[in-house]
Amino acid sequence: MMKKIPVWIDCDTGVDDAVALLVAHRQPALEIVGISTVAGNVALDKTTRNTLKICDLMGADYPVYPGAAQPWIRPYADASAFHGADGLGGAELPEPSRSPEKEAAWDALLRAAERYEGRLELVVTGPMTNAATALAKYPQLKELLAHIVIMGGAAVGGNRTPCAEYNIYADPDAAQAVFRSGVPVVMCGLDVTHKAYVTPEEIEEICRTSTPVTRFFRDATAHAAEFNMRDGNAGLCLHDVCPLLFLSNPELFRGEAAGVYVETQSELTRGKTVTDLYSDHQFETKNAFVVLDIDRPRFLQIVSAALRSY
Repeated sequence: MMKKIPVWIDCDTGVDDAVALLVAHRQPALEIVGISTVAGNVALDKTTRNTLKICDLMGADYPVYPGAAQPWIRPYADASAFHGADGLGGAELPEPSRSPEKEAAWDALLRAAERYEGRLELVVTGPMTNAATALAKYPQLKELLAHIVIMGGAAVGGNRTPCAEYNIYADPDAAQAVFRSGVPVVMCGLDVTHKAYVTPEEIEEICRTSTPVTRFFRDATAHAAEFNMRDGNAGLCLHDVCPLLFLSNPELFRGEAAGVYVETQSELTRGKTVTDLYSDHQFETKNAFVVLDIDRPRFLQIVSAALRSY
């Protein structure tokens, strides 16, 4: 019998985080042991409430732990222009049936990591404030995590600015701390997530069978899909699904080891993930595995099957 991969998901639940949770819940290879929330796409109270709503939607009782309401140093900047004021694109869901846990996210993460003795995978789909805080508060944590698998950054380009992806831009100081922590990082940045899209026609096909989950998927993604396509993408980019499927289905992805560091000093290039992938100059340490490509047809099959299975 295959041993499941224990996963802790740290998220700022907006549209693609919600889809990622719905897909991850249906992956037999993954054991979700806890979820923490952070201010990002929308404020912390909204990301926490959205996470609890999605847990109710998929009939899961995963413990949800609120984390940081602000970045380490910078003023908070949301991404509601993409995700909507509520973070879920205006899709209507009932209010949560339960409250979040009272324990702080970083304390609960340490307890889980100790329980799994080096096997726990930390997946971060929002700003890295919670992860960096946990590593700063508990130096022993870096020995207890297998990897930190993130949706964030880009070897080339950006989306919040011409050179920075939102999750890194939102808290570059925390991101730099994570990349320098000594924990192996897997970076699923825009290089791969812009290839992990679903077209409007594919969304319609997924939603042809009407269930609460597919109706939510259609309603939540409508504005975000338009937003992505207006920016020249072929469809809705399911950014946050990538790091979770990297763990359950690594054969879908291709990438390279690289040195990755985060620009924190310049306002012009704030949050840029500087890699040595395309440079004659190489960093001394290859501290990350940068994911660059994806088998999109197979990715689409897995996402479609997961969403239609509810």
